[in-house]
Amino acid sequence: MKITSKGYLSLLRTLILAMLYTLTPSLIEKGKVYIAETPLYEITTKNKTFFAFSESEKIKISSKLKSKYTLQRSKGLGENDPDMMWKTTMNPDTRRLIQVMPQDREQTKKKFDLLLGDNLQGRKEFIKNSGYQYLELADMS
Repeated sequence: MKITSKGYLSLLRTLILAMLYTLTPSLIEKGKVYIAETPLYEITTKNKTFFAFSESEKIKISSKLKSKYTLQRSKGLGENDPDMMWKTTMNPDTRRLIQVMPQDREQTKKKFDLLLGDNLQGRKEFIKNSGYQYLELADMS
């Protein structure tokens, strides 16, 4: 079983958030941690470039276009040139940030401990009961 690039990004994001939550929980609790979303697709027409951050957003944008366009799937930040990185991730006017702000601090701590802590039996039970919800992240080919 191979993890897709989206799944790999989710894994890395989770591990970084777990590290921050363990070492500096006050940063998360005070709303100082953000996730910079990067687009999955670049849709280019003769006059303009659009960025789609999901499959549904790609469909919505492309269905509205009257002219011919090219579509490129981004595999990650590593393939972006500096100009593209500025447009999609760094520019405060065009970037998309998600503030990490747990609704329930105690529930968040329990979930991190369950998924990333030492409770192997609890994690096995969670995967057995809930793992099917995450199968779309796995590339079964």
